[in-house]
Amino acid sequence: MDNPSVPGPRRDLAMHNDWWASGWEHVLPCQGFPLTMLIATASQPGFTGSLDDLLQEIFDGHWGMIGGDLDGALTFSSPGEEWDYEEAPEGREANEANRWEKFGAMLTAAGYPVPKTVRDLSGLYLAWGLARCEETPDGTRWSMPAALPLPGDLLHLDVHLTQRLDGIRWMMRTGPLVDGLISHLVDDLGEPQEILTSLDRLAAATSQDADDVRIALTELVASGDARVQRGQEPADAERLEAHQRFRLVMNWDHFHEHRVQLSIQGDDA
Repeated sequence: MDNPSVPGPRRDLAMHNDWWASGWEHVLPCQGFPLTMLIATASQPGFTGSLDDLLQEIFDGHWGMIGGDLDGALTFSSPGEEWDYEEAPEGREANEANRWEKFGAMLTAAGYPVPKTVRDLSGLYLAWGLARCEETPDGTRWSMPAALPLPGDLLHLDVHLTQRLDGIRWMMRTGPLVDGLISHLVDDLGEPQEILTSLDRLAAATSQDADDVRIALTELVASGDARVQRGQEPADAERLEAHQRFRLVMNWDHFHEHRVQLSIQGDDA
């Protein structure tokens, strides 16, 4: 017989891979992150039920990260965290009021209600297509699309936020490509000041295609970490043909000063 005093296995939390690249964490109240985790977990095979059911199963109905339960109030800062007065000298209350004013105006302009609770926000997830919920013979089933709709596709973002999200997506797109190119320059070539090469050669050396190498070079040049020259004249990295020879001139001092690299090797990988 089963021993009812022994609790069953707890379900592991999951997270949608597209959350960070989509930029929603820079638009929504801070409870958007744990709500997305909850819905992503509910979307895993083997679970049927409401988000309340899942919250009860994993956290016995109370999760501090989400503000308690689904009826917890939304905020743009965690009440328990120490306030950074250098980043926001106006203080927590003024910053919170300002964020709510902008958030409310953005949603109202797009024709959406302004959520006050996590449950309200989950309703917006359904309206926006960030999540889906359907009733099946086995019970309620949750799902999420492989690629999340972008905030700018649904809401009227201001210019500053649009540029910020575009920059984040560009960095997430180019980051792994730059890392692959830099690994070749550092590990294989020993940080040369300049090399004569081509996109084809770099692609073969980094196991990337020429278009990806072109993107990595464009990012390095835009960041001030490198120059691309043909002869004595500057060349446009975006317009290089795959076979064209060019000189890649590195500014390693600038690179090491402005970029943070994490290296994980061996059994720690």
